[in-house]
Amino acid sequence: MPDISTEKVCFVIVKARELDVKVAPEELDDASNPADDGMQRILESYVDDPTYEELHSFLAAQSDDELAELLALTWIGRGDYGADDWDEVMDEVRDLREMHAVEYLLGTPLLADYLEEGLSQFGLSCEDIELGQL
Repeated sequence: MPDISTEKVCFVIVKARELDVKVAPEELDDASNPADDGMQRILESYVDDPTYEELHSFLAAQSDDELAELLALTWIGRGDYGADDWDEVMDEVRDLREMHAVEYLLGTPLLADYLEEGLSQFGLSCEDIELGQL
């Protein structure tokens, strides 16, 4: 069972979802309404994206144990392991400690979905977490 707080996992889920809804600038419609240009800027994905930076900073500030647990929850949520395999997953994550966990997590497609599913495998969810706190 994960020791990382559900609030921290939910924060990562919320920020990862915010990144998931963004589109690359070249995917935007060239015939857009000029009045919508501000909205397009929000939806575009940029290298200096504040949401990406916020999530990166948050992850980088976590302890090694918390990053390991986020990786383990991701792998469980992805279906690589089950909740009953927690100790085995944690052993494998610890063996891969030098794998640049922050970049790995940020580069994982569907990270929010995997973390959410990983939490649900332990009977946890973000439903009771107040979004204003995140």
